[in-house]
Amino acid sequence: MTTLRIARPVSDLDRATRMYSAGLGLVRLGSFDDHAGFDGVMLGRPELPWHLEFTRCRHHAVAPTPTVDDLLVLYLPEPATWSAACERMQRAGFERTASFNPYWDACGRTFVDMDGYRTVLCAKPWLPAASGMAHD
Repeated sequence: MTTLRIARPVSDLDRATRMYSAGLGLVRLGSFDDHAGFDGVMLGRPELPWHLEFTRCRHHAVAPTPTVDDLLVLYLPEPATWSAACERMQRAGFERTASFNPYWDACGRTFVDMDGYRTVLCAKPWLPAASGMAHD
């Protein structure tokens, strides 16, 4: 099985860890301190084939530089699950924002963290493009 890691530099490692843990219901899967000058935390859930890695460099500040269309998109098609996730994101400190691509506002909500990284919680199921229904 392939595992996907999405790695992002952050301005505040502890804050990013708290926000994403609380907002997305993720747990700490691992971490490292001063590995070749980098500290990091991996968040996910053991049953998922993906996780997020947040890092900071001890020697050179790496400024996060996401654009308004760099997105982490999670598909949560069950209405109660989606609604609860949106509430968790706001309680965790994410700000709701308008999406650059209006499609995401039509089918979900976009949240932004302290570094400008955007997460979309989509209230629809993801369907492969081959089905002809990826974006209706």
